[in-house]
Amino acid sequence: MTMDPRFAMVAGEASGDLLAGLLLDGLKSRWPALSAQGIGGPAMAQRGFEAWWPQHKLAVRGYVEVLPHLRELLAIRRALGDRLLAQRPEAFIGVDAPDFNFDLEIRLREAGVKTVHFVSPSFWAWRAKKVEKLRRAADEVLCIFPFEPELLAAQGVPATYVGHPIASVIPMAPDRAAARARLGLPAEGPVVALLPGSRRAEIRYLARRFFAAARQLQVARPQLHFVLPTLPALRAEVEAAARAEGLNPGPGGPLTVLEGQSHAALAACDVTLIASGTATLEAALFKRPMVIAYNMPWLSWQIMKGKKLQPWVGLPNILARDFVVPELLQDAATPDALARAVGRWLDHPAEVQALERQFTTLHEQLKRDTARLATDAIEKLLAR
Repeated sequence: MTMDPRFAMVAGEASGDLLAGLLLDGLKSRWPALSAQGIGGPAMAQRGFEAWWPQHKLAVRGYVEVLPHLRELLAIRRALGDRLLAQRPEAFIGVDAPDFNFDLEIRLREAGVKTVHFVSPSFWAWRAKKVEKLRRAADEVLCIFPFEPELLAAQGVPATYVGHPIASVIPMAPDRAAARARLGLPAEGPVVALLPGSRRAEIRYLARRFFAAARQLQVARPQLHFVLPTLPALRAEVEAAARAEGLNPGPGGPLTVLEGQSHAALAACDVTLIASGTATLEAALFKRPMVIAYNMPWLSWQIMKGKKLQPWVGLPNILARDFVVPELLQDAATPDALARAVGRWLDHPAEVQALERQFTTLHEQLKRDTARLATDAIEKLLAR
């Protein structure tokens, strides 16, 4: 092992970029002269990562939705694999994005490059067959949930629990007042965070529903304010959807649109209406009550239903093994239903307090020195 190792990494979306950035902090503390290249986003770039392709190229979710991008994605993966086999890094680290990373990891591993997969696919909830591919793809899996290594070991997959890195970033007691002041939100009165997702397809299928629900809530509760973090590239589309539903963004309006700053929005809010995905766990770690929603093309939904192994889709519910927060999916995600579910949290503070205690326990379970534990596991792999 050299003192200036080269790592290749691929992080497929905003949440993966954040995870990879935290991992790079740990790797750089162990090997300050390391270099890292591949596909990543702004958090990775801040750590000196060299992105050969921009991360947004991989930010496609679903089955039907990926088809228009499939040829380009396959070409990127093939070109990246060729380049890595020519340069042969000490290790390849695939951060989530299993549909892109697994085949790349298999190719590299078969050619003698050591491979790490950071974040096990949810084979225990949705993707039972993925574990078979994971066994071929990864020399080591870094798990963010404590029950995963034992399940993977039973399938012959080496794995290490490293905690969830987001649990070390989010404070145990978020400062709601400070977050509101920083974002210019009203100091008094309830605030609802709208998080319809960071992909264009999610904006298309969820944003109008979220805004229609928000408009209903705002008519019934004029004191409500809404905050929505989005990507700069999606801001115009998001604001147009809000106006179409009668929810005007901007100064003096009931809606504040942010570029980025999703954590600040979650810290500032009282309740969040949120798309199913990684952000639901972040909301739980901020101790915020939530309503989880999702809507997608009909064919994608039929495929997803066939893969479902548990009654829950939201991470807070999966980890609690109970419906501690409501899930309104596909046809159930109507504006009326969304508005009622958000309003219930606003009207029942005792239920909110009980949920906060439950989320605090979850936070304590997931908080570990993830960067160090992950780096230790990678160093052991390199020494084999």
